[in-house]
Amino acid sequence: MSNHNRPRIHLLTLLLACLAAALAHADEKSTLPGVKRIVFLGDSITHAGAYVEDFEAWLVTRLPQRSIEIINVGLPSETVSGLSEEGHAGGKFPRPDLHERLDRVLAKTKPDLVIACYGMNCGIYLPFAEERFQKFADGQKWLHEKATAAGAKIIHVTPPVFDETRNHKAGYADTLDRYSDWLLAQRAKGWDVADLHTPMRRFIGEKRKTDPGFFLADDGIHPGEPGHWLMAQAVLAHIGAKDAAQFADAKSMLATHPHGAEILGLVQKRQRMMKDAWLTETGHTRPGMAKGLPLPEAKAKDAEIEGQIRELAAAK
Repeated sequence: MSNHNRPRIHLLTLLLACLAAALAHADEKSTLPGVKRIVFLGDSITHAGAYVEDFEAWLVTRLPQRSIEIINVGLPSETVSGLSEEGHAGGKFPRPDLHERLDRVLAKTKPDLVIACYGMNCGIYLPFAEERFQKFADGQKWLHEKATAAGAKIIHVTPPVFDETRNHKAGYADTLDRYSDWLLAQRAKGWDVADLHTPMRRFIGEKRKTDPGFFLADDGIHPGEPGHWLMAQAVLAHIGAKDAAQFADAKSMLATHPHGAEILGLVQKRQRMMKDAWLTETGHTRPGMAKGLPLPEAKAKDAEIEGQIRELAAAK
């Protein structure tokens, strides 16, 4: 290479570096502007939390200068419809109803943004019926109004797919198709709705063209890690993440950061501790849940983990 060309190449390299920095800064400002605390609401799928952990790990590795607190208060068996089937849990207890606890959750967590994924339990695993659908729609409207009145933005997430090949409750897949369609239609009224249901259904359909026995949820309800990554991808795409769709799983997404796997491990440790602490602090009616640490004690431990996460996120 001639000495004459070196200054041009150096200048080009410098310009490209400046452009990359500018784009990263723009992404940082345009992704969840002004949001410092996000609360995830939902049922057992959200409580399992892998998609919430993947979501947080993306934020940490892609926006290391931002400090966004992620609180998961998903509660197994819960509905936003307020319905419960006869003999639920062997007759031990009715399904928890979000109406019972939402005011406490909003008052104690004070979110800037709520991300809510309901529907899987809300039709109580029966074929579509107008009366049950209306309970779901009314519950979603109530949730929207409550979150907004508390000063939070809210993203409603369409429910995961119910897989009738793994769980033979005939007609329930159609019920959730209709619930999802209704949620998406609320966009015309200004609601912020992230569509998980459509891409999950499409993904399963494509896989079954070559593998008829393919499934994401062994019981037709609760997805494993691949399903949770699809959930994280749907929410991340909705908030403007430009790269999430290109990765087959969370592991490959995190492999682009030198400490991605360590960061995810710490995020999981922190999330699982804080989830129990926040559920205990905010209260609920579901029996059989783990008792969390007192919130001040959990927050002290959380601060230690946060320091470790931020140190790794900033390391090159």
